[in-house]
Amino acid sequence: MSSNLYDVAYQMEKVIRSSAEYTQLRKLYDEVNADASARVMFENFRDIQMKLQQKQMMGQEITPEEVEQAQKTVALVQQHQSISRLMEAEQRMSMVIADLNRIIMKPLEDLYGVPGQQ
Repeated sequence: MSSNLYDVAYQMEKVIRSSAEYTQLRKLYDEVNADASARVMFENFRDIQMKLQQKQMMGQEITPEEVEQAQKTVALVQQHQSISRLMEAEQRMSMVIADLNRIIMKPLEDLYGVPGQQ
């Protein structure tokens, strides 16, 4: 039975890759990468984002200067039309993945219950 679960998971991966949400995300990602200035701006944004997430996961405090730098970078990338559209598509894809995760986790929620609900 467990190998069947993995077969279904790999099939889900194929379906995700052929979905409209992923296809659009891939198209916009390629568009950003084809523009040198957009690519550098987006990579800088992602680097800052990853560094802050790492600090947060390690329990380190994020300084006000780092918050300010991140906010300025977000404001800058949101002004770039290609990057802004990419970020919107990424958000839509993230929502799809979250919905799928909720569906997948439903058997465990049924078994253990949902924290905070009785």
